[in-house]
Amino acid sequence: IRDSINAEYMGFGKRHTFTGKMSRRAQQSRSESPASDFGDVVRLKPYQYIHVHDNNTNVTKVICGPTTFTKQDHEQILTAAQQMCVIPPQHYCVVENPVQVADGKVVVDKHGQAKVRLGDKEIRFEQQPFPLYPQEALHRNQILPLKVLAVNTALRLKALQDFEDRAAGDEWLFEGPGIYVPRAEVEEIEERAATLLKPNTGLLLRAKNACVDREGNARQAGEEWLYLGTGAYLPKVDEEILSVVPAVILKEDTALSLEALRNFTDVFGKKKKKKKK
Repeated sequence: IRDSINAEYMGFGKRHTFTGKMSRRAQQSRSESPASDFGDVVRLKPYQYIHVHDNNTNVTKVICGPTTFTKQDHEQILTAAQQMCVIPPQHYCVVENPVQVADGKVVVDKHGQAKVRLGDKEIRFEQQPFPLYPQEALHRNQILPLKVLAVNTALRLKALQDFEDRAAGDEWLFEGPGIYVPRAEVEEIEERAATLLKPNTGLLLRAKNACVDREGNARQAGEEWLYLGTGAYLPKVDEEILSVVPAVILKEDTALSLEALRNFTDVFGKKKKKKKK
């Protein structure tokens, strides 16, 4: 009886010890599972790439195809095979956190990690297919066509930072016809179209800032004036259209009584003075 009890106790202890070892193996397999999701061997086709992290140096590198990559024990594949960015003619894309490039090569630090300009943006045009390096991102995941402006249309632009002869905050118009080539330092505010004026109509305009109008006259901020002419009129960046004013047709036995709101010279070349109260 004593021998049988010892045997059962020893068997229970072995079973208990065996169960504990299986639990540790299960935990180890679960902790390693994310690193092996993409397999140990990745076959990359042309214009494909992956990101691989080196656990010894903590450096993430880019592997480009065509190649067959075999993962080492100290490496971890971070992404599945991805297609490189392809920009066709007359298109562009915006890359956030772009890598630094010097003499056509990506700049790396002493550890071999590609340097990026965090918080910056870069506009890339038609070129050979390229991969996205770690921390780089395609803005809104879009590749966009260049904007083609027709006659009598314009883009209102604003400088986000100082560059060339522009200061941050400057606004100007890029007038068509033409193809607008975007810049990372410039923001597109709106697209404007010309207003078509028929005979016997005028355009009431107001200056948003001190400027010179299309006829060469100096205008003060807030000043209003009437543009008389026919055809298309495209307001300048510091001008805004208030309304289209129709002409008043007078017969032989009718007249208009007018009062000057400020001193000015009328269309007949006569000076008018504001009435004093």
